[in-house]
Amino acid sequence: MDKFQQSQKSKLFKTSTHDPYKLPRVEGSAICTQCDAVYQAGNWTWKHPENTIIPGAQAVTCPACRRIDDNMPAGTVRLSGSFLLKHRNEIIHLIENTEKKEKVDHALERIINLADSGDDLIVSTTGIHLANRLGHALEAAYKGNADYQYGDDEYGLSVKWRRDE
Repeated sequence: MDKFQQSQKSKLFKTSTHDPYKLPRVEGSAICTQCDAVYQAGNWTWKHPENTIIPGAQAVTCPACRRIDDNMPAGTVRLSGSFLLKHRNEIIHLIENTEKKEKVDHALERIINLADSGDDLIVSTTGIHLANRLGHALEAAYKGNADYQYGDDEYGLSVKWRRDE
C-alpha cells in the first residue's frame, strides 16, 4: 500500500467530531437569554451594540451557558506539582487573563469552574480551544510539562500540566 492509499484509508475510518451541545441549525439570528451572546451568520459573538433589539432573533440558550448549567465541561485542565503550590495566585491570574483574552473573540470559550482536588487545581472549560490555550499559556509562562488527550468518540480535551521545582 503506497502513501496515498494509506492516507485515503485513514480518512475512511475517521468520524467527524460531534459536540452534543452544539445548537441545531438556527435560521437567521439568535440571542442567548442568559449571557446576551448573539448568533449571526453561523457564529456566536459579543459584538453587538448594547440594548439593541435584533429583528427576528430567536431567544435561545447558547451552548456555553448550557454546558455551565449542566456542569458538563468540554475541556479540563489539571495542574499539579510543587511549583503550583508556591505560585498558585500567579497561575490563577494567568488562567483568568487567558480566559478574558479568548472570550473577547470567542463567546463560547469560558471557564466553568476552578476547583481544588487535593494539591491539584482543576480548571473546567466550555470549549476545547480554551483548555488548549490554557495548556500552552502555562507552558510558555512557567515551562513544565503538558499532556493533551483528545476524546476519541466525543468532543472533549483533557490537559495535564505539571511542574516540580
